[in-house]
Amino acid sequence: MIFRTYSPIDQTCRLSAMDGSETAPETEALSVHDCWKYLRSTSTCRLAVISGGNPEIFPVNYVPNYGTVIFRTGPGTKLDAVLSGGLVALEADGFNTYGTIAWSVVIKGFPEVVSGPDNIQEAVEAGLSPWEPGSKDHLVRITPTDLSGRRFVIGPPSQWWPPLDPPSPGQGTDG
Repeated sequence: MIFRTYSPIDQTCRLSAMDGSETAPETEALSVHDCWKYLRSTSTCRLAVISGGNPEIFPVNYVPNYGTVIFRTGPGTKLDAVLSGGLVALEADGFNTYGTIAWSVVIKGFPEVVSGPDNIQEAVEAGLSPWEPGSKDHLVRITPTDLSGRRFVIGPPSQWWPPLDPPSPGQGTDG
């Protein structure tokens, strides 16, 4: 018989067997609400674009804003990719305070450069400020066409790798 136990310490549900052994926790698909909650909990992500037929990935700081994500950028590969009108992907990740539960959220969408005092004021009020020095005069908004996320319990390192076989007699010696 299998039953669910709730751990208030790390706020997870685990499936356990009657003999007390724990089954491996499954990856949980996040709801749209949870995706936005996690996106609001951090300010850095990776932006994936296609430039000259090649994928490129850049760290950016961003803010979620009214069902979209906004960031600032200057001239270069990111801006060129945005202006080309192609689809981009943005991924943000994190984990809980205890380092026991990880999450990842991916947004796919078409970016657009937005301007005007209302959009700039909205970005400032949302707390958007570039981290890297230099001109970041272009405000980019990504409206999601696809939003997905997952959350999972981080397994102990002993579960990541199979045990190493002990050396056979005569192996690993200098003799």
